Amino acid sequence: MEELKRLESGIDGLDLLLKGGFVAGASYIIQGRPGSGKTILANQLGFHHAGKGGRVLVATLLSESHERLFQFLSTLSFFDPSKIGAELQFVSAFDTLENEGLDEVVKLLRREIIRQKATVLIVDGLLNARSKADSQIDTKKFIAELQGHAAFAGCTVLFLTSSRLDDGSPEHTMVDGVIELGEELFGTRSVRRIQLRKTRGSGALSGLHECEITDQGLVVYPRLESLYGHPSRAHDMELTQIPSGIDALDGLIGGGLARSSVTLAMGPSGVGKTSLGLSFLAACTPESPGLHFGFYETPTRTRIKARALGIDIEALEASGALHLDWQPTTEGLLDALGIRLLRLVDEQGIKRLLIDSLGGMARTAINSQRLTEFFSALMSELRARGVTVFATWEIRGLFGPDITSPAPDLSSIVDNILVLRFVEHESELKRLLSILKIRDSFYDPSLLELVINGHGLDLRKAFKNAEAVLSGSASTTSKP
Repeated sequence: MEELKRLESGIDGLDLLLKGGFVAGASYIIQGRPGSGKTILANQLGFHHAGKGGRVLVATLLSESHERLFQFLSTLSFFDPSKIGAELQFVSAFDTLENEGLDEVVKLLRREIIRQKATVLIVDGLLNARSKADSQIDTKKFIAELQGHAAFAGCTVLFLTSSRLDDGSPEHTMVDGVIELGEELFGTRSVRRIQLRKTRGSGALSGLHECEITDQGLVVYPRLESLYGHPSRAHDMELTQIPSGIDALDGLIGGGLARSSVTLAMGPSGVGKTSLGLSFLAACTPESPGLHFGFYETPTRTRIKARALGIDIEALEASGALHLDWQPTTEGLLDALGIRLLRLVDEQGIKRLLIDSLGGMARTAINSQRLTEFFSALMSELRARGVTVFATWEIRGLFGPDITSPAPDLSSIVDNILVLRFVEHESELKRLLSILKIRDSFYDPSLLELVINGHGLDLRKAFKNAEAVLSGSASTTSKP
């Protein structure tokens, strides 16, 4: 099967949606309300293409001056004024459209395409062209003639419009692809979205995807479950074990955690989930480095907590064995976090990963119904990259037997489950750890007391002479 020649956009994530970029020589509509990012997308592509040696013609059918456009674009890192007038030519066709009509606009742009030897044509203001057309036939004719001239010159065309055109509109039927940008409010949060509504003769990642405008321009974050519906690499078929960082736990689960497995520790606030995770990271080495991907505690607070457990995180960091990465839960996009995490794993060669916590990551989701698919894809991809994951999730309620699962189908997402709870026993508040699941290995199902002190963590078989332990308020039974 012959591969289509692609035109890279230079926009993070967009080329992934397009399975490699725009089809070279094809035509696309970029549509969305004013302020949705259409002009930034098109100019970002234009400057990137010019930087790669291509030639770009930007024709505007709007009354806005080019100087005003350059003023706004100059705040973005991709803007390079040295390209303007050389590889990038800006032409205003507004007066021609107003005074002479669509036919003369076509003639003007045809001359400029030939003169500039353009390989990309950007037409901003398709809505104005539509308003000048006497009929739908005239609109089709305008687009068809521009497409014909551009195709003859080997030129890719982007039409920008602020109108949300229907799928059956004459413009949609004429072009090869339609990309829609939008912005929605979720509570008080405003989230930008991008959707590929049409991609003729080319594969693409369908559905809605999140994006944002940064100092670098437009950044697109493909939905992780669509990007990694299948892991990008083959899983390691060899079943080997690595230390969990807690000797007593290793003795209860057959020697250690399976390499490239996912362990979830669930429990209320303060019960010891992060302490377990830090003990797991304490076993990192420069040859098998680890990453603390945290949400609720800054790196400084994490170092202090680890020091209280007898773990010298600073020394691990200095040796290259451990990396700390923190992000607040006040803002952020779910897929952006997933992609950032995978990038850090690749850049640092991470083999041990603590996500503290999955709940913090989940708080950034605007649609909680996709959490199962998101976490399933993320964990599967981490396994494929040879990463052993230890994750935490806070559950409500300090006491009681009820456990609220953080996501449906939890067993399909994680390999091992540890449940931590507080228990009142003999006028003392104790920490209870129970092993709920260890995939592909036997384990001791005894109820365990988790003891935290300045020397680290310890697990003790406890509550042998107690009943109703899982209720949170245990009572001592009569000894036989």
